[in-house]
Amino acid sequence: MNRPARLVAAALTASAALLLTACGSGGGGDSTSDKIKGADQGASSSPSASASAASDVKRPEITLPKSFQMSFENWTNSDPKLQAIMDDGKERLLGTYSAIVKQDPQAESITFYNTASALSTGQAWVKGFTGKNLTLIGKGRAFDPQARISPDGSGTLFYCVDEGKGSTKDLKTGKVTNTPADDAYAFYQTKLSKSGDGVWKTTMVKSTRGDCK
Repeated sequence: MNRPARLVAAALTASAALLLTACGSGGGGDSTSDKIKGADQGASSSPSASASAASDVKRPEITLPKSFQMSFENWTNSDPKLQAIMDDGKERLLGTYSAIVKQDPQAESITFYNTASALSTGQAWVKGFTGKNLTLIGKGRAFDPQARISPDGSGTLFYCVDEGKGSTKDLKTGKVTNTPADDAYAFYQTKLSKSGDGVWKTTMVKSTRGDCK
């Protein structure tokens, strides 16, 4: 089943109806059916407040609380064009998590880095948490990013996410639900389009559970 970016499988049980309506293929005919090879390896990185420093456009400041943190491993590429795709893709993922923590599906971190189907499904996913008074705690890990630019000028970014140390917390009751071990990994396929001001905005997100180890 295709899913928008999502942390913690337990939230599916807590808000099944909303999350199911957030699912979508994100558009057919894309070349994201095969993994990209050849992305450079590098040092681990921490969430940043902005991406693609070469762009002069004002970007939203994205922060996460100490109660929920994301790490990004090997998130580097020697090609600056591919690095820009990876940077903006990273900020999109951080922005989605930030919107959940802030309980705001309309957060600028969502609307700035997403467009087309990625925007609508991303907002619906966030509402799947906020509508049930759920937030995120713990840790997430994004790794093995692979980026490329297609002949038509669009970008693709694939990566894996380990959500095994992440949990949901009910803001009203304080109840914490851990991520099931057999549903902790997800393989993400995203498509991006470069805007006139140089920002790589995500247009489609597709994920498959259990494809990364």
